[in-house]
Formats: sequence, structure tokens, C-alpha cells
Amino acid sequence: MITAFTDGSSRGNPGPGGWAAIVHMNGRVVELGGHADDTTNNRMELSGAINSAEWIHKNAKTPDGSYDDVTIKSDSKYVIQGITSWVKGWKQNGWKTAGKKDVGNRDLWEALDASVRGLGISWVHVDGHAGVAGNERCDEIATGFADGTDVVLYDGPSDSYTIDLFAAAPVAAMNAKKASKSRKTGPAYSYLSFVDGEVQRHATWAECEARVKGKRAKFKKAMSAAEEVEILQSWAV
Repeated sequence: MITAFTDGSSRGNPGPGGWAAIVHMNGRVVELGGHADDTTNNRMELSGAINSAEWIHKNAKTPDGSYDDVTIKSDSKYVIQGITSWVKGWKQNGWKTAGKKDVGNRDLWEALDASVRGLGISWVHVDGHAGVAGNERCDEIATGFADGTDVVLYDGPSDSYTIDLFAAAPVAAMNAKKASKSRKTGPAYSYLSFVDGEVQRHATWAECEARVKGKRAKFKKAMSAAEEVEILQSWAV
């Protein structure tokens, strides 16, 4: 079994960013990471997944030319839904969305689609910032590269790795995550609307409602900057 965690981060959207991956296989753990000067959170999330899959392709082939079972864990619904569902339709439509718009980040989607061929990957979504050890370490790596700090990456035996990649998330962290998700009262950080392939950000519900009323649209209230990013990721924009 090969298990990988991936993550991405950007300081601003766009802004400087970093990606990360941790691969565990055959008693070995390898940390990967990189930086981009002007990027987005979605591009860095995709880059983490791409680089983990490419590393596995290059380093994990068995003597008979096949690969062990691969599981990639990510906190990005954008990445997981995209590679398991959306990509097939995009390719059939000439890399157009259902709304006949060009697919955003097409270069990276094509790279991810190519990098996962032959691996038989099981994609697993994990909650970000919820105490999942592999995800938390990936976040440290990605944000470190985004900030331009000197990140020391591990490559060595798994029994010397100080992080238990297979430990369950602490109950306290999971409860805190659930509480955060349920905290929908109080002033909104923003209101987002998605109409005719275009996203707009509104300061009030009245502005958002005026744009979406009577139209085929998506709209949602965000309680924080992080939640705003999650919503945009879920909308694949």
C-alpha cells in the first residue's frame, strides 16, 4: 500500500504559493514541496497532487511493472471532485465546462490526468486543520514554501519519521472543526454568487440576492476567508 498526503497554499489569491506532498511506501517516507511566485490556492493544491503522483510513477513500480494500491489524501474537494468526476466531461467537451467556458487551470488538470494513469488511485478527502497528522505536516510544508522559508524535507525510513501518518485525528480537533462548520450565525465575511460562469463577491446578502434572483445560479455565505476559498474550490473556480 502506498499512501500520500497533498496540500497547497497561497498568500493571496493570486500571490506567492507553495505545494506539498508526503509519500509513504515500503517503509520509507518522502516529503516533497515547491514554490511559485504568482499563483493561486487551487493551482498549488493541484501541484501537490501532480508531484505526488509523478514521484510514485518514477519510484514505486514493482518488478512486474505494476504498482501497489495507491491512496492519495487531500483536503481539496476541488482536486478530488475534478480528477474523479469533472475531468472526464471536460475532455469530452474539448476542455470546456458545462457552461461552455474554458476550464480553469487546464494545464495542471491535463498534467494531473496524465500523472495518475496506471496508478489506480483511491482519492480520500480529509478535513483541513482538523488534526490529521499528514495533512497538518503538508500544510506546514506548503505554507513554508509560500512564505519563502527554508523548509527541511524528510527522506528516510518510516520508523524514524516523527509523525504518525496513520494516527486518527484527535477528538478535540475534530470537535473544534465541527463547531466551526456549525457556526453560521453572526456577520458574514462575504456573500458569493456564481452566475453564467462568473463569480462575484458581495458585502451584503441584498447585493447577492439581487444578482441571483430568478437565474440559474449558485450562491453562498462565507463566514471567513478560509471558508470563502473552500466554497470557490467546491465550485471549481
